[in-house]
Parts: sequence; structure tokens; C-alpha cells
Amino acid sequence: MSPKIVEDLAPTGVLRAAINLSNFLLVTGRNDEGEPAGVSPDMAQEVARSLGVELKMVEYKTPGEIADDAGNNAWDIANIGSEPQRAEKINFTSAYCEIQATYLVAADSSLESIDEVDRPGIRIAVSARSAYDLWLDRNIREAELVRAQGLDASYELFVSKKLDALAGLRPKLMQEVEKLEGARILPGQFTAVQQSIGCAKNRESGAFFLREFVEEAKASGLVAELIEKHGVTGRLSVAPPA
Repeated sequence: MSPKIVEDLAPTGVLRAAINLSNFLLVTGRNDEGEPAGVSPDMAQEVARSLGVELKMVEYKTPGEIADDAGNNAWDIANIGSEPQRAEKINFTSAYCEIQATYLVAADSSLESIDEVDRPGIRIAVSARSAYDLWLDRNIREAELVRAQGLDASYELFVSKKLDALAGLRPKLMQEVEKLEGARILPGQFTAVQQSIGCAKNRESGAFFLREFVEEAKASGLVAELIEKHGVTGRLSVAPPA
């Protein structure tokens, strides 16, 4: 292992990994020591093991807060979805896994397909600054995005304000649809949220190592093993090679 890579990614001698607690597919609970457990924490642990250093997980409630701390020396690597807006401050790998994002609509909704959602007068509830919110912000032309702070709050907003659609990750929407009689999840996806590993822009040696690490993790079957280990098979999928 090149000393430059370790210096880039663990300058304090410990790898500080930013973990997004709001993604229930990637952080599925806590271990016996009370630390986050799941695919994302395990990927961070594997990076630390490869570097030959200890791991310290830095917990965040939302991915937006992680992005806000980029460049503030609060973390060394970040496990969040890669989006162009975030990439202005973070050097991302390719994705190691993907999650479909789509819409939930009420029983009396006339909406039948994803293409019908982006129309004048349509109001979409969405979790602010989530990866799919950033995608919608770039791509929605006619509909209105109505934001709430967090996944649960976006559902409550959708229900209380009688909005036309709730944007979200398909696995989460599969839970929400059970709460509303007759509600439907629209077929297909408007995007796939790609989960990646990032580091600060000025750490090029570290960024190169992380890109190689992620490709090897996908090719070797490590990512698939972690998905199975944490019981999220069928809800997370291994991303294709870069």
C-alpha cells in the first residue's frame, strides 16, 4: 500500500467514514457495540482493512449533511449517492450498488405511468436533498416538488396535503403503500440511486485507490455477499462495472 494513499485517506491514522443513517437499506441496524451495521458500514470496514488502519464511523442523519461537511475535515471517505451537485465538492467512485426510485400515488389518482407525473398542477412530495430529489430537481419541468426533511416526513406531507405523488426508493414505498388503502406504486423507475464512495477533491491518490477498490468489490462478489448478509437481496442490486 502506497504511503501516499494512506496519507490521503487516513491522515490521522484512522479512517473516518461518513455514514448516512437515513438509508435503511444500507444501514440496517446497529451491532453489539452500538455502531451502524449494514452494507455501507461493512464497505467502509473493508476500505479500512485494505489500508491497514482502524475505522471510525461518523454518523449523519441525512446525505445532505454529509455533503455539507465536504472539505471541513470532518470525514475522510463518504458513503452516499453520487450526484453531479455533490460531485462539485466530492470525488466519487462508480456505484457499488443501486436502488430504484419511483412514485407512490393514492387510490383515486389518475396517474398510471411515470411519464404522466411531470405535468402542470402535479405536486410531488420528496425528501429534501436526497439523491433522487437532486435528480428530480434537474429533470422535472412542469410538476412542483414539495420538500420535507426526511423520508418519513415526506410521506406525512404527501398524506396531509393530499399531494399527487410521493417520490421515494421503491423498497421504502413498498412499506408505505401498505398504510394507504388502494394506494399504488407506479411501474418502472425515474432513476436508480447509485451508492458510491467519495473523498475530498484534493486527494487524487486516494480517489484512484477507491475507484479500484469498488470495481474489485463488485467483480469479486464482495458487494453481493454483503447484500445477502444483511438481508436486502432483491431491494439492493450490485451496480454494473464502470
